[in-house]
Amino acid sequence: MNTSLTIHQTSPSLSMSLGGTLDLHTTPDILHRLEGLGRSRSGEIRVDLSQVERMDDCGALIIVHLQNMATARNCALHLDNMPGHVRDLLKFLRLDTEQPAPAPRRSGAGLLARFGAKTLEMVDQISTHTLFVGDLTLTLLSLVRHPGCLRLGDLVSYMQRVGVDALPIVALISFLMGLIMAFMSAVQLQQFGANIYVASLVALAMVRELGPIMTAIIVAGRSGSAFAAEIGTMKVSEEVDALITMGFRPTMFLVAPKVIASVLVVPLLAMYSNLFAIAGGLLIGVTALDLTPSAYMIQTMNTLKIFDIGWGFFKSAVFALLIASVGCFKGYQVRGGAASVGKATTSSVVTGIFLVVLVDSILAVILRYWRP
Repeated sequence: MNTSLTIHQTSPSLSMSLGGTLDLHTTPDILHRLEGLGRSRSGEIRVDLSQVERMDDCGALIIVHLQNMATARNCALHLDNMPGHVRDLLKFLRLDTEQPAPAPRRSGAGLLARFGAKTLEMVDQISTHTLFVGDLTLTLLSLVRHPGCLRLGDLVSYMQRVGVDALPIVALISFLMGLIMAFMSAVQLQQFGANIYVASLVALAMVRELGPIMTAIIVAGRSGSAFAAEIGTMKVSEEVDALITMGFRPTMFLVAPKVIASVLVVPLLAMYSNLFAIAGGLLIGVTALDLTPSAYMIQTMNTLKIFDIGWGFFKSAVFALLIASVGCFKGYQVRGGAASVGKATTSSVVTGIFLVVLVDSILAVILRYWRP
């Protein structure tokens, strides 16, 4: 087959002429010759295509190779005298017929440019967070007016996944926490003959602070990450787009059941945690401090007030709302493939735990200056 490639190297430019038939049989030889040109920098690459009689999709690989060569040389590519059939083929294959040289980088504006880019990124994230919170709020308000729109089957399923499935790990960790707190506090209280106040310390610390926050951390690691992975996988497989196409609201369909289930179950899970922590403290009180079970439980009940139990319930509900919302939001932010799902899952756990600790600190300050 009649095929020609003429190359003229005139510093700093590179010009060549292609002619004949460019197909499966002739393309490999031309690509081999182009590979021998190396990647030295040149001012521009000009290619004359006026003599090309026929080009198929294999011949279009030559154009792709020339574009890659121009990118590697950091120069512009110009395709001159292009026949109509070649232009139509490249347009069909969505190949750019002109590739301008990349703009030079200005080193002087590096710090200011990075600061501006970070600022714009932060503004965009705040806008995205605001839209998600607003959409979730409107969805929950609409469920108050139309509770029948909530899928009860999904709600019960998520309540089981968030609450029932977490009972063993919560019970074990809470029992060990109560046991450790009682043992460590007894070392100091025994010096003053105040063994009985071990019960007060364990009860107050767990009901007000450690019970809700520890339960929230467990839920963030188990359920928050699962929410992010589930929605992120649906984003990658375009299932969320399919829901929108079919007329469903993804927030109503995917987010609301998770958030409501978490808010309903996590406070009960925190109370369950408190019971096992008190049981752990009771074990140390009976075996190491010579306390009777009845004396330990009476001291515990005398120490705890209704407000303490209600405050723990309130904090657990707030933590559950944060964890479920963050997990769903991070899932919605997934772009790309499986790697993005993993990043969203990790980010949901880290962000959820950070927000739990932050909000707990704020609520502790509020409790310090406001008491009923």
